[in-house]
This record gives sequence, C-alpha cells and structure tokens, in this order.
Amino acid sequence: MSVVPPRAYPYGGVNPGAGMPHGERLRVLLVEDDEADAFLVGELLAEADARVDLVVAASLTEARQRMTGVDCVLLDLGLPDAQGLDGLRQVLAMAGPAAVCVLTGRQDEPLGVGAVAEGAQDYLLKGQVDGVLLTRALRYAVERKRADDNARRLREVELRQAESARLERGLLPQPLMTTDEVRMHPFYRPGRHAAVIGGDFYDVVQSDHRLHLIVGDVCGHGADEAALGVELRVAWRALILAGVPDEAVLPALEQVLMSERRAREIFATVAAVTLDLGANRATVRLAGHPPPLLLCGGKVAPVPAPNGRLLGVRPRPPRAFDLKFEGGDWSLLMYTDGLIEGKVGRGTERLDVPGLCALLEEPQARDAPLPSLPQWLVGRAEEANGGPLADDVAMLLVTKGDGR
Repeated sequence: MSVVPPRAYPYGGVNPGAGMPHGERLRVLLVEDDEADAFLVGELLAEADARVDLVVAASLTEARQRMTGVDCVLLDLGLPDAQGLDGLRQVLAMAGPAAVCVLTGRQDEPLGVGAVAEGAQDYLLKGQVDGVLLTRALRYAVERKRADDNARRLREVELRQAESARLERGLLPQPLMTTDEVRMHPFYRPGRHAAVIGGDFYDVVQSDHRLHLIVGDVCGHGADEAALGVELRVAWRALILAGVPDEAVLPALEQVLMSERRAREIFATVAAVTLDLGANRATVRLAGHPPPLLLCGGKVAPVPAPNGRLLGVRPRPPRAFDLKFEGGDWSLLMYTDGLIEGKVGRGTERLDVPGLCALLEEPQARDAPLPSLPQWLVGRAEEANGGPLADDVAMLLVTKGDGR
C-alpha cells in the first residue's frame, strides 16, 4: 500500500512548533476532500494563533494512515469513500482516544445533531465559525472526550469492584455452626493483582457433633477463577448438608470442577478436615494442598497427612489421616499457599511450611491473641517478602480451650 504524504496548511504541520511546551499543542486531523474548505480551516487557525498542528486527509483511507498520535479528528460528512453517519461510525471505530468533531453545512444541521447522538463530541457548521470558536470547539471536544473516557473507566472500576464484592461474599461465607466447644477465626486477604480477588475459598459446616472444614485454591486469578471457587464452595456445602460420606465428598467436588472449568489445565487444591468434637480427634484429607498446622503444648508442627493429587488432574481420592488431639487446648491452622509462597530475604528462598512454623514459634506469635493471629502472620510474611504478597491468602484457625 502506498503511503500518501500528509498535507499541511499555512498553520500547523505534522510536528509541534519549536520552543512550545510539551502537551500544550493539539494534533488535529482534518478529514476533508474539498481543498478550499481545508485551506479555510488552516487560515482560521492561523488567524486565531491557535496552538494546533493540522494534518489533512482527503478520504477515510488517508485518515487511517494519519490517525497515530491525533488528539482530535475534524470530519466532513461528505467524502469520496464514505457518506454521512456511515463515515462517522468508521472514524469513531478507528479514533481510539481521539475526540471527533463533525463539519457539516448549514443545510445538514440535523445531521450534525445526529452525529453527536452517534458519539461525536461536537459538530460545527461550515461558514458559521471563526478561528477563536473553532479552536475553542476543538479543545472542548478533546477535554470532553477525556472526561467521557475517565468516567467510563471509573464506571468499569466500580463494576469490577461490585463484581468482586459479590464474589467475595460467595467465597467467604459465615460459618454454619452452633457449637461453642471450639472457636473459628476465618481470614481472607486479596493479593496485589488487578483482579482484586482470586479463587481462594473456605467454609465451615456443622453436622451433629462433627465439624467439617475446607480451605481451597483454584489456580489463577480473576473473575472466572473466583466464580469457580464459589461454585466449588457451594457444591462442597451442599454435599456435606446432604450427608454424603466423607470419602466421597472430594471425588464429587472434583467432578464439579472438571465440568465447570473453562479450560482443562484449570485445577484446584483442597484441604478438608472433619472434626469429631466428642472424640477430640480429626480426619484430614489433602489434595495437592499444604498441610494444616497443629498448635498444641507450646509446639507447632504440620499435620503429617499424605498429600494426594490436585483436583482436576487425574481423579484419585486422597487418603485420610486420623489426627488425635492431646488434651483440650489446641489450634488447627488451615491456609492457602499464598501465605507461604512469599520470599525470605533477597534470594529466591520461599517462606514455605517450615518458615511458617518458625513464625508461629516466635515470642510475638505466642503473645498475639488468637483472633488476630492470622493477621499477624500475614504481616510477618509480608515483612519477610519485602512487600505485599502476590497471591491471595485464605485462612481458617479453629481453636479449643486456650488454643495452644
């Protein structure tokens, strides 16, 4: 395709004038096939001493080659390759952040009004504007376009925040429990991703003297992953309330994951715990998830449960591990891997499970009230990481008696 050289008129050109402060000039693309009218626009801008660099294209085909870096397009509605509002629609589609003003004859004033309704920032009548009015109209159009774009972006942010709030309510439910034998301290912290919220989730459901807990993490970040996390959490709660045997819950949850995920590479990790309050014991099942930590007798240790496969990779039920609590003072901390994947120092070493145990053994951790312990842990992990954690963090801290 041959490149048509730009046509510059007495005032303006393709480059800003020498010595002019950056950002004070407008780059205007005039799309006009009538050379006399184009010359007149240049003269009007020259008379007004406008800070405008004017480039002219005689057709939409030429305009496409001139669009880069343009602040405003001044469009005639009668062109060789486009007529009326059809030409305007094509220009609006290619203008991007540039404002669009329409030039029309007096007899076509209703068409100018229709152009504004289509999305143009303003319309001007040929022969009815002088240089000052033309310059002012161009600058107002640019500012109006910027204001419209800012308002649109603000609205998009508000919609994303509202969507995230709805998803967060789905991911972070109120524990469904009536017992006072144990206390539950849930925690959630979004990562630093623009998506605001990810696929981490937790839930607590009581049935008779058994308390069911789950903490899970859908790989990835964004609305799709968060929505899938909500589906998994709701499905898990339904399975528990329906009385499905413990060994069949995670296989059923995996079926939900595999049927609802948007891509085959999407997987989830899960830690599921069933507390038998009367027997003071628990059954732990892990599917690719870091182990819960047991705080008891002044010591901290990971629960040595076998780690099964990730959900959604190759179906196989995770093996159960029976945990017997010693005495009536203990805590069980369940968490997602966002808590332990932060760096330690300047190297590539991660906090990981041993590092998390070391944090919990610090004197400050032992002095921290149990309800605020998850918050304290995140603060210490971020301190070690040298900044905010990249991934979301969800935690469930269940305590009995003094909790440690």
